[in-house]
Amino acid sequence: MATHFDPAAAAQPGSGIFGLPHSPDEAHVVVIPVPFEATTSYGGGTSNGPAALLEASKQVDLFDVETGRPYERGIAMLEAPAELHLWNERAKERALLVIEAGGIESGDAELLSAAKDVNGFSEKLNDHVYRTAKHWLEQGKRVAAVGGDHAISYGIIQAHAEKYPGMGVLHLDAHADLRVAYEGFTWSHASIFYNVCERIPGVKTLVQVGLRDMSENEHRYIERSGGRIHAFYDAVLQQNRFDGLPWNQQVKQIVDKLPQQVYLSFDIDGLDPVLCPNTGTPVPGGLSFPEATALVAGVVRSGRTIVGFDLTEVAPDPEGSEWDANVGARLLYKMIGWMLKSQKA
Repeated sequence: MATHFDPAAAAQPGSGIFGLPHSPDEAHVVVIPVPFEATTSYGGGTSNGPAALLEASKQVDLFDVETGRPYERGIAMLEAPAELHLWNERAKERALLVIEAGGIESGDAELLSAAKDVNGFSEKLNDHVYRTAKHWLEQGKRVAAVGGDHAISYGIIQAHAEKYPGMGVLHLDAHADLRVAYEGFTWSHASIFYNVCERIPGVKTLVQVGLRDMSENEHRYIERSGGRIHAFYDAVLQQNRFDGLPWNQQVKQIVDKLPQQVYLSFDIDGLDPVLCPNTGTPVPGGLSFPEATALVAGVVRSGRTIVGFDLTEVAPDPEGSEWDANVGARLLYKMIGWMLKSQKA
């Protein structure tokens, strides 16, 4: 790190994520921005999440009482290639035809063609994220991704599962994301963990936390997973709290289901929507910010290692408020801090 860098000073013009001066080659943590939200089926705007997170991150103080000085290891965000923005715009245009028709159930040729196009763009996106994550993992970096909708997570999970076979995924979300090709989109944001479970054998265990909106088929898929998927439903977590069970004990129950190496996949809508009012599919309920960060901390305090993560569905307020990105940037820094701390444990 440059000797003149002052972590207590205001972020300088042209600085990187969190106001840091590191290049990706210098940094230990490399963040992949993925501005893609082709299959968003309700509210939009998450493709602007990476840029909003980058800007908001420059207001985050770099000393953290719990994790110390994560910035000292070096953190850098890559630039999103122009083609990603192009793929996103084209895929959104084609997806809109399908979404407005309620899916492809009618068998209409135009809808089927549009869905096929969207799936093609999504496959390109998956390959880009996979290759990018794989490259930086091979350089000995810790790698994270920020979205975008939750569909962007497939490639980075695939890369981590290859490097850390037998890893578990800790998934914070209001939704189970276990639908099969939702609305005709194989790579829908609502299908991300169905695809992970069906296509990535290196993921040993999926532990889902905060679920409060799902289909009966998704619930059945969890029940029939043979213990590969463990769901901690929001209603049960809340009832346990009402019954007097402390959050730290619930965290232990969650973490106990995970193997030694853990990948975090956090959809911001797993939090109370007061913290993310502009996310695409907000659902009442969810975790507070301290509960979410205590969950991440609990993974590390158990002696487990966080190998990588993604943060998705952060959508900036179209009216200009920075609240969603502010919360997202602070969660991002906490996740980075605990990830680095876990590798020293």
